[in-house]
Amino acid sequence: MKALKYLNKYLLKYKWYLILGIIFTIISNLFGIIPAQLVRYALDLVGETLDVYYLFDGAALQSELYDSFAFTILLYGLLILAMALLKGIFLFLVRQTIIVMSRHIEYELKNDVYNHYQTLPTSFFRSHNTGDLMARISEDVSNVRMYVGPSLMYGINLIVLFILVISYMLTVNAKLTLYVLLPLPLLSISIYVVNSMMMKRSQEIQKQLSALSTYVQEAFSGIRVIKSFVQERHSFTNFKTEAEDFKNKSLRLAKVDAFFYPVIVLLIGISNILVIFVGGKEIMNGNLTPGNITEFILYVNMLTWPVMALGWTTSQIQRAASSQTRINEFLNVKNTIVSDKNVEKTLDGIISFKNVGFVYPDSGIQAIENFNLEIKHGESVAILGTTGSGKSTLAHLLCRLYDPTEGEILVDGTPLRDYNVHAYRRQLGYVPQDVFLFSDSIANNVRFGSTDMSQERIELAVKDADLLRNIQDFPQGFETRLGERGITLSGGQKQRLSIARAIARDPKVLILDDCLSAVDTNTENIILTNLKRIMDERTSVIISHRVSSAKLADKIVVLDKGKIVEQGTHADLMTKNGAYKELYEKQLMAEEV
Repeated sequence: MKALKYLNKYLLKYKWYLILGIIFTIISNLFGIIPAQLVRYALDLVGETLDVYYLFDGAALQSELYDSFAFTILLYGLLILAMALLKGIFLFLVRQTIIVMSRHIEYELKNDVYNHYQTLPTSFFRSHNTGDLMARISEDVSNVRMYVGPSLMYGINLIVLFILVISYMLTVNAKLTLYVLLPLPLLSISIYVVNSMMMKRSQEIQKQLSALSTYVQEAFSGIRVIKSFVQERHSFTNFKTEAEDFKNKSLRLAKVDAFFYPVIVLLIGISNILVIFVGGKEIMNGNLTPGNITEFILYVNMLTWPVMALGWTTSQIQRAASSQTRINEFLNVKNTIVSDKNVEKTLDGIISFKNVGFVYPDSGIQAIENFNLEIKHGESVAILGTTGSGKSTLAHLLCRLYDPTEGEILVDGTPLRDYNVHAYRRQLGYVPQDVFLFSDSIANNVRFGSTDMSQERIELAVKDADLLRNIQDFPQGFETRLGERGITLSGGQKQRLSIARAIARDPKVLILDDCLSAVDTNTENIILTNLKRIMDERTSVIISHRVSSAKLADKIVVLDKGKIVEQGTHADLMTKNGAYKELYEKQLMAEEV
């Protein structure tokens, strides 16, 4: 139950739902217990009245006695029906409080988990797969809801009913009550043993469910690759293996869970036998009446369903504890990208890299080493290099998706770590290398960085990205809805829409991370010409492996294995006969071919 302590703050927030639920549970159980006493009175009345009734056999008084007896029995019957109706009403109220509370808590917990996900650094998402993240916010939260809803409701009902029933039984006959409770220690031991097994197997099930969700998510995301390589059968075989593992682990839990029902039925049966055997002796000794024995049997059977539900409740609590443990693992992960000073100011775009080094925490790869660079206000800098040279890592550091492991980055003379993260990022325009578009309209994808953006601003940004003509050819124009990850568009169209999204928010610093790799040379020239106008008086960092993307930049930096090997203007670097000229001539020759 330690993991479930996290939920106490929600229970405290919705305490009135819980308090009212407990009150309604007590009242409903009282209306459930009273009929057993009415049955006792009715049976004892029948036994006592029959003897008197036969004494007046043939007398006129016998008819009056019968009418009085019949009316009393009818009254008892009507009272029992009334108690059942009232119990039903209060059971409805119990569900309207405790189950409603569980839905509120589920809503709060999902929001908290999702909100916490968004605060975590990029390194967290590199080391955890999407399927696992989805399983924790969906399946695990649902399991937790079953604990704060039905499990809590049945648990409270069992405790209240147990206290009320045992109290009434003790007032009737303490000796008989003791015999009824004899099987309880055995029940407690069995529950403890089975619980331990269920906890372990519940955790295995949740882990396997995450693995299964991850596989399905990856398979559907890469469905075009699967179909292109005709690997549908292989994909299904892998899915079947994962599903088989999940099934086997679920069956193992079901086998343990199946022990509860027969054990509880056996123990309840033993209690009934003891009631009849010991109670019969007490009747013969004159200490009890047949009505008392009937009342005791009704009490024991009243406990049957709650005690039987104890197995299901325990199973759900163990699942919830296992799920909450998994949720807590992520909730306990703290965001490392924080700011103590929370500086908020309009950027001029003067950027300085001072002996910056960076090692990826998950892989240990040294991506950047001793990097020094000064970027002036309004200056455009192109960073060139082959694959794996550390270009995109610089973009991540500049967006503060990571913090350098060595050195520091200064923006307008202030350490980047001192800026309020959100206020700083709002002034950036970032086009990532791996373009991501949302399953929404084209217009909403462009205005993603500023939801109140005008249609004129959207159209201007799209025009500058040389995408306006393509959008106008679509039947629904800007309201065309894109598929998952922008699958409706071609690679080049996705890149240009991503550029439009970045420049539409009018950023102070523009970062283009190899964003023209999927467009042809002619389209690239058009976009670069438009961007040249946009980049005036705006600090811009153009990251690319193509020399053509860098020709318009004020300064060019050539990277190799995380280190600067050359820097200068296009003309300067061409005269040096170094890495830049070699790269330029190779790409020029490839274009001519």
